[in-house]
Amino acid sequence: MGAYILRRILLTIPTLLGIMLINFALTEFMPGGPIESVIAKVQGEGDVLKSVTGSSGDAGIDSGGGEDSKYIGARGLPPEFLAKLEVQMGFARIVCDAGVTVANPTSTTPGCHKEPIPEAERFLIMMKKYLTFDFGESYFRSISVVDLVLEKMPVSISLGLWSTLVAYLISIPLGIRKAVKNGTPFDTWTSGAIIIGYAIPGFLFAILLIVLFAGGSYWKIFPLRGLTSDNWSELSLIGKVVDYFWHIALPTIAATISSFATLTLLTKNSFLDEINKQYVMTARAKGLSERKVLYGHVFRNAMLIVIAGFPGLLVSVLFGGGLLLEVIFSLDGLGRMGYEAALQRDYPVVFGTLYTFGLMGLFIGIISDLTYVLVDPRIDFEKRAG
Repeated sequence: MGAYILRRILLTIPTLLGIMLINFALTEFMPGGPIESVIAKVQGEGDVLKSVTGSSGDAGIDSGGGEDSKYIGARGLPPEFLAKLEVQMGFARIVCDAGVTVANPTSTTPGCHKEPIPEAERFLIMMKKYLTFDFGESYFRSISVVDLVLEKMPVSISLGLWSTLVAYLISIPLGIRKAVKNGTPFDTWTSGAIIIGYAIPGFLFAILLIVLFAGGSYWKIFPLRGLTSDNWSELSLIGKVVDYFWHIALPTIAATISSFATLTLLTKNSFLDEINKQYVMTARAKGLSERKVLYGHVFRNAMLIVIAGFPGLLVSVLFGGGLLLEVIFSLDGLGRMGYEAALQRDYPVVFGTLYTFGLMGLFIGIISDLTYVLVDPRIDFEKRAG
């Protein structure tokens, strides 16, 4: 098992390398790069792509850049400021002549000048930083990307774990019951309810919950924004726990609805496949009760495919529906942070979040394989891989 886990960890290297290549290509070649984004903020223009999209004037006409500037909207900005931006964002470095001993030289320091860094060297520098989890600082906040990710991660993980836990706690017993009662009225009406739940997108269900229970038009039972109340620090320990679950209730229900439907049908079909197999008939012929047959023989085999869906379910909640739900319910997590960073062209935050998501997805995959072994120790991944 140790060799298999080691191989899985080694497979993360090409995955992370691909993420870094995409990050580098977007930063280098996508219109409205990081320096143009900062210039737009300074000039108060807001849209760094307007010369490309043609939203203001003719497309391709530089409405601001000076004659000797390669950056859109840079007209009127001092060259020293642009040089400082290039150095700060890793596009250039300050090189000083021999004998210059200034602690923090700039392009205006006597004997020092700005030197562009070649693309290949910039990529190697980025790889080194990413491998040591050094994503730099946010362009528009005075905080490192790692600190931002660590600050927002508990909210996203909390939403993902609670949603996944609720989905499994409801779906597995319900799916088993539907398999045992296959074809009965109970199976029929629950299947109808599940299909309706599956057809409703998570964000639409979230809006429906807000309208009904968060003061939208009817009842104001649950809070609309945030994960805790403003006076959370003043509450007792029990009060803090109650306040937390009070705030997380609606987002968790909204994130659970579609995954709950899928997981229930998956559990039912998995148990139906196993119930009709020969070893189940043999166990019944030997006089075992239905309960022992179901939980002593069928459960172990039928749950394998259900466990296989755990990483996909958690990842879909974290990286798919979680983004929309965090924005809708104003939850200060990774999804909302990545969304706002993308709007602001805050590339270090966007790529740091993407890198973190990739690592979490790979780690969850390994956890899923270990859970396979816990459910059925007969599985040997090393023999299968060989």
